[in-house]
Amino acid sequence: MMTPIQTILYATDLSNTSNHAFRYAVGLARALDARLHVMHALEPMNEEARITLQMFMIDADQRNQAINRRMENTLAALTERQEAFWAAMPEDERRNRTRVDNIEVVQGYAADAILKRAESLPADMILMGSHAHGLTHSFLGTVAKRVLHRAKVPTLIVPYTEDH
Repeated sequence: MMTPIQTILYATDLSNTSNHAFRYAVGLARALDARLHVMHALEPMNEEARITLQMFMIDADQRNQAINRRMENTLAALTERQEAFWAAMPEDERRNRTRVDNIEVVQGYAADAILKRAESLPADMILMGSHAHGLTHSFLGTVAKRVLHRAKVPTLIVPYTEDH
């Protein structure tokens, strides 16, 4: 027997094409009477960025504040995009906003963070969008491929096409 899909984890990269995949997530949640969790993985700073931060911010407290602001700014951008998405929706579809249980930014490498969050929810499905290039090697060679190969729940990759 198929496990019912009651919780969908929508992972966004905050790209310009991400609203296309979110429309699918909302439509699928509505069709399945499921709940949505929206997340973005904020990858850790690379070593070069950390060294630059240390060079220009000697004080450790200021460095920590800058790192925290990075997380806060990303959450603000994610929240702002959600607001714009719902404002652009037809009035009768805005009620589906109540399906979104939370919007969060998780620190970590994208594929690992998505899989870990899917397990901790627990999510019955993961939904992600592809980049404007479609399902090419460059896309599947990165986050989506890693998630697809390691996910323990159904995973839907929504391709982006130029006509959207």
